[in-house]
Amino acid sequence: MYVVYILKCGGGTLYTGITTDIAARIAQHRAGTGAKYTRGRGPFTLAYTERHPNRSSATKREQQIKRQNRAHKLQLIRGSSSAG
Repeated sequence: MYVVYILKCGGGTLYTGITTDIAARIAQHRAGTGAKYTRGRGPFTLAYTERHPNRSSATKREQQIKRQNRAHKLQLIRGSSSAG
């Protein structure tokens, strides 16, 4: 199982990624060993997650989200919050 996720970074920016272990991946970001983009941009808040059955579908969805503008990403995050 793969997870597509969006992090809210300390400066207000958003980072989208994929992983098989969300807790370990966030720990990597916090330790500065995650993605180059997130180094020095903490603290991080996990804003959105979406499960996928395989790497292919997760990667396609990650790229789709990354192509969206900030407003669309924030709408996606808000939509996930209101549904729960």
